[in-house]
Amino acid sequence: MERFSHLKADLVLLLVTILAAFGWIFSKETLTELPPLLFLGIRFFTAGLFLFITHRGSWKTLSHHPLKEQVWQLGGIMAVALLFWIQGLAKTENLGVGSFITSLGVVFVPLVAWLMFREPIGRSTQLAVPVAVFGLGFLSLDGGLSSDPGHIFFLVAAALFSVQFTLISRIAAKVPAIPLTAAQLMVVGIVGFAVSALTENWPSSVSVEIWGWLLASILFATSLRFSLQTYGQSLAPVSHAALIMILEPVWTALAAAFWFDESMAALEIFGCLLIFSALIIGRWSLLISKRA
Repeated sequence: MERFSHLKADLVLLLVTILAAFGWIFSKETLTELPPLLFLGIRFFTAGLFLFITHRGSWKTLSHHPLKEQVWQLGGIMAVALLFWIQGLAKTENLGVGSFITSLGVVFVPLVAWLMFREPIGRSTQLAVPVAVFGLGFLSLDGGLSSDPGHIFFLVAAALFSVQFTLISRIAAKVPAIPLTAAQLMVVGIVGFAVSALTENWPSSVSVEIWGWLLASILFATSLRFSLQTYGQSLAPVSHAALIMILEPVWTALAAAFWFDESMAALEIFGCLLIFSALIIGRWSLLISKRA
């Protein structure tokens, strides 16, 4: 029975990584007509509201929870990270490379935990960080970081995501998953709307095709993706989830190559392979400790 539960979790989390990868495609298509921050506001506020509506007890659960202030603060950090991410998405010419850079947030988490809470840094992280830095170095050698301004935004977003991941791990077991997720998504949406209203010109009309891409981003890449991720993580050990979730940048690169006919130079491919190796090294200790 336990083996079946783990298999089910693996399949759910595999679907999550595919949905996340296609979320990059949905978002990039939507940005052809919608300003980045307006899109961010619509996508995340609507997705968060959808979760609250479909789980009606979430409002009451969160409003009476002693950690509700920390939940809203986490939403603020997530919002700033996504402000950088969406600008990177709007400016980049290569989604595949951008997805690998963003995934570095996972590698940064132990470093942030040490800086903020003096949590010890494991051997796997000590090995993973230099590999990740070398990976970024090879992207730079090919002009990947300097010639594509989007990649700088992705790198800042990765650092901010690592802060959010570190903080959320300290309260996730104390706050129900749905209201925790929904509240953060809604905060991102509100911040996106507010900044967009101050800095962007909103279009007078949007084509039906773009509304379709936006709807796909809301329902599949955000609401369904985060709900399935929460469900999948509840069924499997953290080691299973950790190793499966590193597939997201791989699927993103493949989807971008198919949909946008993207390609990478040899040094960019090698840099992405090093970053992927850093992700595996950084999470390998989870698998080893579970087997032990």
